Amino acid sequence: MTLDLVAVVPDKDIEQSLLGLFEAKRESLHLKTLRQWRILVHPGRDPGVFHSGFQLLAPFSGDSRFALLLLDREWEGAPPSTCDEIESKIEEQCKRTWGDRARCVCIAPEIEAWIWSDSPHVHEALGWQRREELQKWLAAQNLWPPDTPKPLDPKKAFELAVREKRIPPSAAIFGTLARKVSICRCTDRSFLRLTETLRQWFQ
Repeated sequence: MTLDLVAVVPDKDIEQSLLGLFEAKRESLHLKTLRQWRILVHPGRDPGVFHSGFQLLAPFSGDSRFALLLLDREWEGAPPSTCDEIESKIEEQCKRTWGDRARCVCIAPEIEAWIWSDSPHVHEALGWQRREELQKWLAAQNLWPPDTPKPLDPKKAFELAVREKRIPPSAAIFGTLARKVSICRCTDRSFLRLTETLRQWFQ
């Protein structure tokens, strides 16, 4: 097999997040056998991954050891299913060609949930001088109550925070944070599922 992993993602934001992890965090994740990978961005975005991601992966089943599919939980037309249900459905679609070598990770509500942590790299990447300043500003927008670890609407908070500082929202921000922020900082359920899967496959 020529690839250790092939992944299907819905957009550049998730692609850059994965690349950041693979390029900068393999040692901290103890991914000793992950050396060759390919990331495919589905042209149909989240609905495409949900409905036909398994078809995009199928031609690689003989050339890659493992397969990974990632998608957001919230998108227009998304089914009223839990992340567990979405993951099970997609993994079942993959079984015919991949057996147990494919795993799905559903991110609730969207990939922006991964970037919000207490790391100083977060406010710096979004253009803010201090975390307290950013949190206070988002609280004034009714997006970040003082007793919660992250904004109530991670995507909206991200978009407003960079807009306030006149920074174009880009996939590069996700890649930068994936490379710089410690993996211990993110306790999101989907991120933990991803890192646990990678460790199982590539330690």
